[in-house]
Amino acid sequence: MSYVDGYVIPVPKKSREKYLQLAQEAAVVFKEHGALAVVENWGDDVPDGVQTSFPMAVKCEADEVVVFSWIVWPSKEVRDVGNEAAISDPRMQNWDPKDMPFDGKRMIFGGFTTIVSF
Repeated sequence: MSYVDGYVIPVPKKSREKYLQLAQEAAVVFKEHGALAVVENWGDDVPDGVQTSFPMAVKCEADEVVVFSWIVWPSKEVRDVGNEAAISDPRMQNWDPKDMPFDGKRMIFGGFTTIVSF
């Protein structure tokens, strides 16, 4: 079964195009290093919750949108090698952390073993 890295990120609405450019550039790098698919989703119907929600989880502010993303890998082993290669890739070194179109401190991420896939 495949392995998935998942991300939830608060992105300022005004930074949509900058985020899209970053996401597209990163997707190319991840795919070249073994990812099967890279999916980026701009929040469209993401309600606030009472106890929990995507916006609450990332402390989304009024001028931000929740982005829900994932990378599909053939296996955890391929992900571990590919992720390390992608992070070390010179194209990923061009991004200044201070100039990112989102607050990385509020990003939620994790790796998941696929248990059902149709």
